[in-house]
Amino acid sequence: MPQVSIIVPVLEEARTIAATLRTLVPARRCGAEVIVVDGGSRDATLSRAAPLADRAFQAPRGRAAQMNAGAAAARGDILVFLHADTVLPPNAIRLVAAALSDVRVWGRFDVAISSSHPLLAVVAMLMNLRSRWSGIATGDQAIFMRRSAFEAAGGFPAIPLMEDVAMSRVLKRQSPPAALRDRVVTSGRRWEQHGILRTIFLMWRLRLAYALGADPRRLARHYDVEHTSG
Repeated sequence: MPQVSIIVPVLEEARTIAATLRTLVPARRCGAEVIVVDGGSRDATLSRAAPLADRAFQAPRGRAAQMNAGAAAARGDILVFLHADTVLPPNAIRLVAAALSDVRVWGRFDVAISSSHPLLAVVAMLMNLRSRWSGIATGDQAIFMRRSAFEAAGGFPAIPLMEDVAMSRVLKRQSPPAALRDRVVTSGRRWEQHGILRTIFLMWRLRLAYALGADPRRLARHYDVEHTSG
């Protein structure tokens, strides 16, 4: 199999990063490398991540910048970008390698949201359906791609929000995504912390505004204001 690099951008994740990285032990046993890129956490995120990763270092803050820095440090032919609160299925490395064994150069997993609230199961189902219909992936779905596709795309764009949507649009020009039905599991914490319905409507508004051409920097400020006021 080609070597796979799993890149995890983090910020202030000291409480959860060790648990997340322990779930990647099966992937490392399959030969994958794990790279943690910290955006300047003021807590113990980096020190707790270092023993459980192949590389752990700081980069300029911003998910896009951190993921690009991780890709630059990676040795793999395939890059997997994983949020710090998302867990891959145990056989993820074989699934990713198989998905990119034909003409497809990128893909994503279906997602499940870890929560007891039934509405979030509906949210996950709609996310998966929307992604399958549109060919656009979100970061919660653990986007993966060939290194050559990443380089041809120019990396993630230097925007503070919607970098996953922007990257998907560029990658779609290279090939349709491999839409894996196997699920990653992402935490429901951001919905639960800020209110499930409120967060759903906020994200819908932001995505619609971005699709209509709004500046991602303005949308990021709006996102921060909404979460601060919540």
